[in-house]
Amino acid sequence: MSTLKFKTTIKCSGCLANVTPHLDAAEGIAKWEVDILNPNKILTVETAGASESEVIAVVEKAGYTAEKVS
Repeated sequence: MSTLKFKTTIKCSGCLANVTPHLDAAEGIAKWEVDILNPNKILTVETAGASESEVIAVVEKAGYTAEKVS
């Protein structure tokens, strides 16, 4: 398993409610969380096979943006 971090536009509890079903249903994502208190709204994903581009695609499908951070 690897951990990926993304800067996102998921900024509030309503946004979290919208993105949750998408991230929970995505194959290859073992665990995820968004730090909405961080100015960059960091999404941390523990992958079980999902790539960076797959995670970004799931977030974009939910209507938000995600950009990989190091």
